[in-house]
Amino acid sequence: MRKLPPLAAIRVFEAAGRHQNFSRAAEELGMTQAAVSYQIRQLEDRLGRPLFVRDKGRVRLSEAGYRLLPALSGAFASIADAFAALQGDDDNVLTISAAVSFGGTWLSSRIGRFQLRHPDLAVRLTQTNMMVDLGAGGVDVGLRVGAGHWPGLRADFLFRSHVTPICSPAFRAEHRVSTPADLLRVERVAPSDPWWSSWLAETGIGEPLPPRAGIEFDSQIEEASAVEGGYGIALMSPLFWRAELDSGRLVQPFDTLFLPGSAYYLVHPESRVGVRKIERFREWLREELEADRHLLPERLWEPLP
Repeated sequence: MRKLPPLAAIRVFEAAGRHQNFSRAAEELGMTQAAVSYQIRQLEDRLGRPLFVRDKGRVRLSEAGYRLLPALSGAFASIADAFAALQGDDDNVLTISAAVSFGGTWLSSRIGRFQLRHPDLAVRLTQTNMMVDLGAGGVDVGLRVGAGHWPGLRADFLFRSHVTPICSPAFRAEHRVSTPADLLRVERVAPSDPWWSSWLAETGIGEPLPPRAGIEFDSQIEEASAVEGGYGIALMSPLFWRAELDSGRLVQPFDTLFLPGSAYYLVHPESRVGVRKIERFREWLREELEADRHLLPERLWEPLP
């Protein structure tokens, strides 16, 4: 193994470089400013080059310091993640952050089965469309929509995003919706959403839709409430509304699906691979989705190209 400089000196340099201030580094580490300066001098003497440029009582990173800092900050973050993962092994609470449309429909209707299978684990489900920093702690896993590339996170593909028009049976009957072209004359939720033009193009209607005023919602949950109440027709994901479609409270007039080019993923920090509660949730999630595989065309279960 290559001989490294003392870890204490490396830690002091990382804090001082991050703050570019010896006094603030000393406060963070619980040391005196003189001790910080001494440790950095020792490290510079060992390396044979300055890590900071001293100028009129101020310090800034030298070229060598700039080269070292990102790698050392990343290494300390990985060490912290590793210890957090060990601590998380014994934590009996699984905290999940999910996109609202998925978390408030498909997942929330099934998550009780996971807790019953693992009664030693408590489950906390939060729903937000904001990007949660999983590396900051507090949340174990996320269910995200995107292309599947998030630095530092393991992303397991679940299924592709998909939408199709959905409405109430009364709305379809009242407005005699029988062909895709009929949607050009009826009230649509978020009528200026470009996905409407994309879905219509999938059916062979290639003309772009002109901008139009209308109602927009933050999630499919609000859209479902509106269309169940008889207001318009909305682009929604049929996988999330299986119970409503099977019961007849909602109807899907057409089989055509539009795939926006994104997908749903289970994500968590790479450093937490193997944590028991996360692995159990991953296994359960895959089993539940496998049971629903027959509900959607096979291409929706294939990862993004």
